[in-house]
Amino acid sequence: MKFTRDALVQVLEKKQYRFFDNQKPYNLNIIGIRSNNPIANSFDDWLYLIYRDEHLEWKIFEFAITTDPGNYWLQNPSNVNGTAILVPGQYRQSHAIGLHQGRYEALKQQRPVTVWRDNDRDTSLDMNGPTDTGIFGINIHRSNANGESTVVEKWSAGCQVFKKVNDFNFFMDTCREAARRFGNSFTYTLLEESEF
Repeated sequence: MKFTRDALVQVLEKKQYRFFDNQKPYNLNIIGIRSNNPIANSFDDWLYLIYRDEHLEWKIFEFAITTDPGNYWLQNPSNVNGTAILVPGQYRQSHAIGLHQGRYEALKQQRPVTVWRDNDRDTSLDMNGPTDTGIFGINIHRSNANGESTVVEKWSAGCQVFKKVNDFNFFMDTCREAARRFGNSFTYTLLEESEF
């Protein structure tokens, strides 16, 4: 595991973000970390799922994801202003369990987030351009339903996407249990590797 719970909490506190712990099970912390690699199209980022289990023991899981759009959407933006790249931040109650593109359950964006718009149609991630805030379908979902994907391509047009379906299924099972206890609303926090 690349980052410990203590290291993650330290960065959250430094940024004055909330770390969820009410001494009850399944109060989830869902934290994405964007790697220092500026090259698109690879699952080179991480998602951390941190919570207390039924015995109030801490659980921490690390999953391979992408926090960036794939080359296909960088070169073929679906939005006239450019392809979305999620800006790091803590997005409170930003997601809920819902259908991704009407097909399967994932965490679906329900409140505004801020994205950069990359509109130069190359395969470099431009994270210094104009920003846009709103509801854009920046979901947290899987890639290949039959195993894992090696490249991002069409799997992400700005979404946070799991590389391995088994990781995603475990994540969603945990989210369903959390929703049963606390309601169907989840905070997503995106950090950068350079902050550690």
